Order: sequence, then C-alpha cells, then structure tokens
Amino acid sequence: MKFDHVIHFIEETPEQAVEFWGQQNLHGVIGGRHEKWGTRNALWYGMDSYIEWLSLENRQIAESASHPLTQLLLRNGPGFGTICFRVESIGQLEERLASEGFRTSGILDGSRRTAGGKLIEWKMLFINEDFSERLPNPFFIEWNETDEERYEGLKADGAIKAADENRTLERCVFGVEDVEATSRRWKAILGGSLQLPNCEIEFRKQTGQKERLEEVYFRNGKERVLYQKGIYMI
Repeated sequence: MKFDHVIHFIEETPEQAVEFWGQQNLHGVIGGRHEKWGTRNALWYGMDSYIEWLSLENRQIAESASHPLTQLLLRNGPGFGTICFRVESIGQLEERLASEGFRTSGILDGSRRTAGGKLIEWKMLFINEDFSERLPNPFFIEWNETDEERYEGLKADGAIKAADENRTLERCVFGVEDVEATSRRWKAILGGSLQLPNCEIEFRKQTGQKERLEEVYFRNGKERVLYQKGIYMI
C-alpha cells in the first residue's frame, strides 16, 4: 500500500486552481470531468503522489449521485476532504477489512474524461460511515495501470514537468479530538503503520471546528501557502 493523493474541495474552478498554483511554481493541470458525479478537477503530480482539487460542476447530478466522495464534497464545503491510498489488489483489501469488522462500499468503478477526450478508469473502495464533523476515513484506489506505466504516461502527456519529478509529499497532518484512538483506528485500516513508503500520516489535537486534514507538507517545504482553507508547506 502507498499514499496516492489528497482530496481538496474547492469553490473555484479547476482553471482558477491551475492559475493560482502556477503562481506558486507548481505545475497544475486540468484533470477532466466525472460525468456521473457532477464534478471536475485540477491536479498536481509529483513523483509518486498528487493533489486533486475537486470542484462541483453540476449540482443536480452531484445531489443525485450516491458516490461517497461527491456526498462528502456537498457537505464539507471548501477545504481538505480526505486522502486516498493505492493498492495492487483492491479485492484482497476488501476481504481483509471485512474480516476485521469494517463495513465497506464494495468495489466501485471510477472514470473521468480528460480535456483531450481520453477516458481514465480505476476501482475504488470506501469504508461506510455517516458524514459528520469527525474525521472521514481514507479511501482506496486500484489503477488500471502499473505505477511505472501511469508515471510515464503522465510525463508523455505533459502533466508532470521536470521541476516536479523530484518533488514529493512527505507528511499529512490531521487535527482530531482523540489522537490515540484515531491513530489506533487508522493503523488497523492501513495494516499496522502510519508510515507509508512514500508519506507519513500524523495526528494532533485539532485546531479547527471539525476533524479534518489540516496541513500538507512537501519534502523540504519552507513556504506556507493557504489556499481554499487548506495549508500547504511547499
């Protein structure tokens, strides 16, 4: 299992997100639209993980969609939503979580169409939960390509520039009410450790009104950037 990406809900358009992050010297790109969920996104890719800035495009479609991420977006407002981990076999993960007492969504198919018309597909798994002020559980993804194939394809498409090839996410810091209990739960979900091969998960006593991801740290990040109620150290 590896860290895959951060979900950051925004009220701006993907185009505005790309413009903002370009001013911070991060090469954001327009991702595409999730036609069945009423959303669009912009993306920043590093060496082995990425940021997804997700915005609402069609409220009517979004409100009728049962997808957990879309429902979280509608209730969360702007700011960090949740994070995603990638696995090689989402079927095996589903079996393990079920054996440990977690109720899941079952394996869901996902797709988006890029601005150039390319269809990108994947599989997802969510842990069932009610939406609240408590910290949302992470979710999981299995891509239909290997890490190497996806990375080479992103470089070929111009989504990853040379300046970002060695830029990586290092740490995600969450504000929670009960640090010890949350740590135990997430360790159980992730298979025993909060230190992933490519990112560390950290919990601290919350500073906001609800339990959410509060800060995202890039490796060697020194500049604090506030965007749509999310804090980045880049």
